[in-house]
Amino acid sequence: MDFDLSEEQRLLKESVDGLLTDVYDFGARKKYRKEKGGWSKVIWSRLAEQGLLGLSFAESDGGFGAGAVESMIVMEALGRALVLEPYLPTVVIGGGFLRHGGSTAQKAAHVPSIIRGSKTFAFAQLEKNSRYDLHDITTSAKNKGDGWVVDGEKVVVINGENADTLVLTARTMGARRDKSGVGVFLVPANAKGIAKKTYPTQDGLHAADITFTGVEVGTDAAIGDPENALPLIEYVVDEARTALCAEAVGAMDESLKITVEYLKTRKQFGVPIGSFQSLQHRAADMFVAIEQARSMSMFATMAANFDHAASRASAVAAAKVQVGRSAKFIGQQSIQLHGGIGMTMEAKVGHYFKRLTMIENTFGDTGYHLRRVSESAPWQELCSG
Repeated sequence: MDFDLSEEQRLLKESVDGLLTDVYDFGARKKYRKEKGGWSKVIWSRLAEQGLLGLSFAESDGGFGAGAVESMIVMEALGRALVLEPYLPTVVIGGGFLRHGGSTAQKAAHVPSIIRGSKTFAFAQLEKNSRYDLHDITTSAKNKGDGWVVDGEKVVVINGENADTLVLTARTMGARRDKSGVGVFLVPANAKGIAKKTYPTQDGLHAADITFTGVEVGTDAAIGDPENALPLIEYVVDEARTALCAEAVGAMDESLKITVEYLKTRKQFGVPIGSFQSLQHRAADMFVAIEQARSMSMFATMAANFDHAASRASAVAAAKVQVGRSAKFIGQQSIQLHGGIGMTMEAKVGHYFKRLTMIENTFGDTGYHLRRVSESAPWQELCSG
């Protein structure tokens, strides 16, 4: 298999890296965090002008028809720059639901606005007691005449404060943990009956706890089959996990770069601490951990083309395990090699540590995905044989 980037992909990488180098230094990021919702509308417009928001949409919908590799390139760049803007919830997740399950009318109503940068999304999926199980849902969507009535609460909705549209998972029938009876709905964020409690997260993003009380939406709000949308949810969330793996690789790359520069400049006993062999070994171990994560991130990206859903899910889970382990190791080593200064708000490396920690826990931590791998069909067949 050829893992080299094509000429077009190399140009994309140079383009996005060049843009973020120009507009996203650490000082600028501090200013962006203070804006409403915790990210910059100007930068979002720049991403739209660069064509990055329309990258993964089909040409027939106004996009560029790019694939998983192009998404990986962009997410790595966003991770290196520690970008705050809602690319994951809007383009990867919101766009993913529209690409894979949206009707022609739904795509026409939302995709052009995403590509222009005039509309952002948030994924209202997590509930207080659901942990990482996508089918554990108590929020209800009850059929009422020519529409649906939504009641329930979602927590830690990233970009929930600024989003124009919420992608909501809700139960249309059955018991709380049934895998059938689950639907996905597009809900205007300003709909009557929605209440939000907003707050910053540990990694500098902004989230909201959102309560839905008698929120009414039309029949056209449902994406796909409102009683059997779990396979669609799992597919899109696995794409989001793959994107997070790529973002983590970018963040780890930059963490190592920052740490090595610190080792070259910080002096003890009159010499740079980078001259100490034990610290050189630790930096080498960090490099190995990043390369392990990078290879598994690429594996998950390649798995996007797998025809077999279970094999695709197992590949993504395996990648999340390795990336989670590497992210924890890189984050901890970066802080330790910086000493106490690494935990200060002024130290850039500490912010990478926080983001890597949040990525490891998003859509399933390392332990959760290790169970997914062990329970997957290929492993069961191997053990039974």
